[in-house]
Amino acid sequence: MLSADVSRRTVLGVALALLSRPAFAQATPLSSAARLIAAARAQVGVTLLYDPAYTTLAFPNGDVDRARGVCTDLVIRAYRDGLALDLQALVNSDMRANFSVYPKTWGLKRADRNIDHRRVPNLATFWSRQGARLPLTDNPADWLPGDIFTSLIGGRLPHTGIVSDLKTRTGVPLVIHNIGAGAREEPGLFAHSLTGHFRWRV
Repeated sequence: MLSADVSRRTVLGVALALLSRPAFAQATPLSSAARLIAAARAQVGVTLLYDPAYTTLAFPNGDVDRARGVCTDLVIRAYRDGLALDLQALVNSDMRANFSVYPKTWGLKRADRNIDHRRVPNLATFWSRQGARLPLTDNPADWLPGDIFTSLIGGRLPHTGIVSDLKTRTGVPLVIHNIGAGAREEPGLFAHSLTGHFRWRV
C-alpha cells in the first residue's frame, strides 16, 4: 500500500499533468493594439463607400450606416468595437470644455456632436491633448501596429487611418483606411504628406 505522502504526490502530479494539456490552457488575451487592428480589419468588405455627407447622429455612439463613411469613421468604429472608446462622446466633451483650442476651419461657434469627431483636424487636436502625439518620421520601424497616422492628400485633403500589423516586402507597415473606395488594408503609409503620428490607448 502506498503511503499517504506518496499518494498525495501522485495525485498532485496527475493534476499538474492534466492542467498542462491544451484543453486546460487559457488563451492569451489580445493586446489593445491587436483588438484595434482586428476591429479596423473587420470593416473591410463592410464599408464599401466613401460618403462625407453631414448626418444627424444618435448620441453617444452615433454612427452613419456602416456600408458608408469617411476615413475618420473607420477609426471611430475601430476604437468603439475594439476598445469600447467612443470618440464621438470624448471629442464632444473636450470641445465643449475647450472649444477655443480646436480648429475653426468650418466656422463653427460651438461644438457639434454630429460632425466634430468625424473631422481629421479635430481628432488630431484631441489626440495631441491626450499626450498621444509622437515624432513624425519616415522610418518604418517607428510605426507600430495600432498607431494612427494623419496626412494631407494632394496637400489639401486631411486623411487618417490605422497602422496594420502586416507589412510590405520592404518592411513598411500596411494601413487600414478609407481613402475613397471603402475600407481597405493596403500599402499607403508614406503615399501622402504625413501630418501626424499618434499612439493612443494601445
